[in-house]
Amino acid sequence: MTSVVAAPGPIIRARDLAVEFERRGGRRRGDPLRAVDEVSLDVGKGETLCIVGESGSGKTTLVRAIGGLVPLTSGSVQFDGAEMVKLGRAARRQLRRRIQYVFQDPYESLSPRRNVFDVVSEPLRVHRLARSRQDLAKRVAEVLTQCGFEPATEYFGRYPHELSGGQRQRLLIAAAVVIRPDLLIADEPVSMLDVSVRAEILGVLKDLQASYKLSMIFVTHDLAIAWSIGDAIAVMYQGLLVEYGTAEEIIRSPRHPYTQALLQALPDSEGAMGLRELSIRGDGLDSDRVSSGCRFEPRCPYAQAICTQQRPPNVGLGTDHQSACLRAEEISLKGVSAGAASEARGDPGD
Repeated sequence: MTSVVAAPGPIIRARDLAVEFERRGGRRRGDPLRAVDEVSLDVGKGETLCIVGESGSGKTTLVRAIGGLVPLTSGSVQFDGAEMVKLGRAARRQLRRRIQYVFQDPYESLSPRRNVFDVVSEPLRVHRLARSRQDLAKRVAEVLTQCGFEPATEYFGRYPHELSGGQRQRLLIAAAVVIRPDLLIADEPVSMLDVSVRAEILGVLKDLQASYKLSMIFVTHDLAIAWSIGDAIAVMYQGLLVEYGTAEEIIRSPRHPYTQALLQALPDSEGAMGLRELSIRGDGLDSDRVSSGCRFEPRCPYAQAICTQQRPPNVGLGTDHQSACLRAEEISLKGVSAGAASEARGDPGD
């Protein structure tokens, strides 16, 4: 029986992942929709991979497939060196403890009938990780304190309706990390929160990652957030991985037109609230995905005739930097200065 044990290399090694769903309506009813299309990526131990893209790009489906929440149509995922589809029942139970999720909506994810102590203590009970009631209370208090609930014991009896949106999300984070997972998958955990609260949540995640040596996959539509928290960035478009590399390389020298457009949508240097609109026409939600040629071609300012005929391969652009663009070697950062990227992260200028 295969078990999940520590192994050298990345904690997640995904190769050629594909996920298809049946269409239930529309003129292409019956044809499967490939929500994730041959995606390959790694997540290093103790590192954060940010997955970025517009709504409908396949981000959520990808991370659910990585964690085993949706079945793969093809491809493979290794967790800490073990092939996930080959794991036995006991190993799968162990895997559920080692991979934890934080989802987007802190309002829908919490039962109004369960108080703070119930929410955070449940994972410890399910996995039988507390030796006594006293130990249970101690561990719950410790993780609540780390997530900004002070004094922690005063929150034990509170219910979700007594908490703010930011507190609810921090509560869900506490419940996810209380059992000390190896991998935390956070799916747009700050997208429904006020801008003023987002930095607070990101700070909590960074602190927990350092304390628990967590690996993390962080899903977002915002490159500024990815730049502030990520070690590596994977940019998705209509189910495809179109650019992949270190956060530094992606932000300083994006080599895919879609990544460039996402960068141009960052807040301006005057700190204007919200994002500027993408400098590309149309949107990425077209369900009639072309089978040949580049899927981004209808929106691409650099498109040429060949782009309608040939699907671009992933081109290596140096160490750990890839772009799925036929003109990746030619294009360079346009319309976004390195200084603007620095401001998004809060770095001093170059």
